Amino acid sequence: MSEYKPQSIEKKWQAYWARTKAFEVSEDQDRPKFYCLEMFAYPSGHAHVGHVRNYMIGDAVARMKRLRGFNVLHPFGWDAFGLPAENAAIKHGIPPEVSTFGNIEHMKGQLKRLGISYSWEREIATCRPDYYRWNQWLFLKMLERDLAYRKRSTVNWCPSCQTVLANEQVVDSGCWRCASVVESRDLEQWFLRITNYSEDLLEGIERLEHWPDKVLTMQRNWIGRSTGVTARFPLLGLKGGSDSNGDNGIDIFTTRIDTIYGATFVLLAPEHKILEKFARESQNQESFRAKVIKLRSQDRTARLTGEVEKEGFDTGYWAVNPFTRKRIPIWVANFVLGEYGTGAIMAVPAHDQRDFEFATKYGLPVKTVIRATAMKGSSDSPSEAYVGDGCLIDSGDYSGLMNNEAIVRMAQAVEDQGFGRQDTKFRLKDWGISRQRYWGTPIPIIHCEKCGTVPVPYESLPVELPKVMDFSGRGVSPLAGVEEFINTACPRCRGSARREMDTMDTFVDSSWYFYRFCDSQNSELPFEPSKAAYWLPVDFYSGGVEHAILHLIYSRFFAHVFRDLGMVEDKEPFKRLLTQGMVLRDGNVMSKSKGNVVDPDEMVATYGADTLRLYVLFVAPPEKEVEWTDTGLDGSYRFLNRVWRLIDHVAGLLHGDDLTAVDGLVLNSDEKALRRKAHDTIRRVSRDLGVRIHLNTAISALMELMNELYIFCERLGCAPTTRRSSEATLGHIQRLESKAVLKETLDAFVLMLSPFTPHMCEELWEHLGYSTGLSEASWPEYDDGVAKAEEIVVPVQVNGKLRARLTVGTGLSEDELKGLSLKSPQIVSYVGKKTIAKVVVVPGKLVNIVTV
Repeated sequence: MSEYKPQSIEKKWQAYWARTKAFEVSEDQDRPKFYCLEMFAYPSGHAHVGHVRNYMIGDAVARMKRLRGFNVLHPFGWDAFGLPAENAAIKHGIPPEVSTFGNIEHMKGQLKRLGISYSWEREIATCRPDYYRWNQWLFLKMLERDLAYRKRSTVNWCPSCQTVLANEQVVDSGCWRCASVVESRDLEQWFLRITNYSEDLLEGIERLEHWPDKVLTMQRNWIGRSTGVTARFPLLGLKGGSDSNGDNGIDIFTTRIDTIYGATFVLLAPEHKILEKFARESQNQESFRAKVIKLRSQDRTARLTGEVEKEGFDTGYWAVNPFTRKRIPIWVANFVLGEYGTGAIMAVPAHDQRDFEFATKYGLPVKTVIRATAMKGSSDSPSEAYVGDGCLIDSGDYSGLMNNEAIVRMAQAVEDQGFGRQDTKFRLKDWGISRQRYWGTPIPIIHCEKCGTVPVPYESLPVELPKVMDFSGRGVSPLAGVEEFINTACPRCRGSARREMDTMDTFVDSSWYFYRFCDSQNSELPFEPSKAAYWLPVDFYSGGVEHAILHLIYSRFFAHVFRDLGMVEDKEPFKRLLTQGMVLRDGNVMSKSKGNVVDPDEMVATYGADTLRLYVLFVAPPEKEVEWTDTGLDGSYRFLNRVWRLIDHVAGLLHGDDLTAVDGLVLNSDEKALRRKAHDTIRRVSRDLGVRIHLNTAISALMELMNELYIFCERLGCAPTTRRSSEATLGHIQRLESKAVLKETLDAFVLMLSPFTPHMCEELWEHLGYSTGLSEASWPEYDDGVAKAEEIVVPVQVNGKLRARLTVGTGLSEDELKGLSLKSPQIVSYVGKKTIAKVVVVPGKLVNIVTV
């Protein structure tokens, strides 16, 4: 019996897979395809166990599908542009490409040492020109279709560093680098019209049958379709005078027009365009603008979620409530965002909690206009907002109506009276892709004083990112100072012109990379449509739930665009989605910043890759968090040693006989029991790994089968007794039937374990007498008749407490099971002379006797 030496075994089979190109594939119309994909990696450093868990999950699925006869595409690449690399370059003086490609090489080595079955010939890195050229190509296609456009938009601006900051670079309203208070500034920005597809994206969610419900809910909420009314509130001058701006108004969208009689003030977002007009007319323009900037500069995520303390100020202007015809003040509030709705809301503090908290803080009026039917009277001094349905009060001619009926009548009145319209709005806004940063895809636009905005010709792509060895991160854009890049000739008039200085949001890179994997070497197109038609949609896609909104919505948007370009057939790119749980250590998410990472290389050096894979996949369901423990890793290592000892020990005893025709043999009770367990395990693992993706329960079933194998071998006298001893080895197993059942079970066991621990299983497959690797093998099939137990154990309860277990034949009726339970000596003694009220029988599962 040889010793299990994982490191040498793993190197052997990794070399074999590379030499034979075991995981490289091409289109094959005669085989069913399976596209397995994990969200590709950002190469910000070395991978830790929290990163590679996702890749292990996908690999187990991919390996099983190959054994099931599928033509499996399982590629990998690098989301290589982005802010972290640029920040590191600013801080340490290292060019982003140097650190990025260094990290790629290290992480690629880690993944190979873990035995992840990637098609490395299809590897992509988004920072390479042969990839981002197609970002630029697609941008130009969108520009032609008016899906790409330019407009002024608000950015975060650090006045000290004189540079634009990403949202994640704003910390507590200050610059991440110098802590200066961040301001808002309007710059010309490029946008993609994702809103053209708002309805399609929303309706498409209903077709995503194999996505987690929580992700679908998040997407629905982000797209945010709302049906309501857009009403115009006429604008009065300062102090409510009617002498200026009388013809102007503020458009307000509301889904609760039934509460408009309770609208006691108007709230504007700090981004609302009319505020600049207010500032110009203000007696103290600088003070007014400073108040606006203060509110605009607050964390946008916190503003959206309402997690900021509610702040605002009175503009001094007034509007007119179009239903009451009364003047109401106009305020600015930090929890109203310019990109949602119209950037203005009618504040109804009695029936909206955020409005209520704001009104309470600033002493603004609260007017109740809806009461629950159970309430008596009304109160203008409620302790909180009432947001439910009810009856309208103090609402003019609409008083006495239930609010749902009032919504219909009041919405029609808005249109009939000409101060608004019934409307549908989406929370989803156009996607701003401009980034005033270096490490990203250059936007292929040239600015010419004579010709204006000119697209770079397709034949001039890619517009390559220049090499910048040293930059400070200061200024409107790091590219602004690279004269040889910025200065160019206009493609139309050939006069002097300047290139666009902005680069693309890195979400552009990740929104279509799964198409490029279908045809990663294509130099004529992003991908050949026929190849995409074969491989798409992605059958299994896995990644972190943090990407549930932006990445997945943008990817779905790109799928619609490619479809409109005639390049793909499917609107939805991902058929099945799994969002894996985080890996925790000491109760915290594993991360470099917390100093609690586990380096997979260290674990591989100590235990081997297969042990690490088995532990990570067994310790919890894929969607759940994993709490890392070294003791758990020890347990997985002991199990694999146990597997190795048995199969390595017994394999030699099974050679030399024809052991393929098990079905024709007459088996004894032990042989029948092992074979039944083997076929039942094949059924369970096939379901758990192939349908449910319950990897942990599949491994648990294999552990149970290994226990039965040890018991069977011990009865035969051929089980290994110690780690190194071979003293228990017999010259041969007496019964051919035992050999045949054992061989069938061991073959199936190795095949089923191989998606989790591929290196060891390749070696054991060889020990079992097979000269070709597992890539030539097939997933075991189970026989329902064999897998079905001849006898089952049924627990019997008395008043909910377990009192007996009955071993009975399968297929008993409820009456037969009830009769046997009542005759059981244990049950008779527990029931005694008590009266039996009822007997509940769950066929094949449980009997519960209720006494009084």
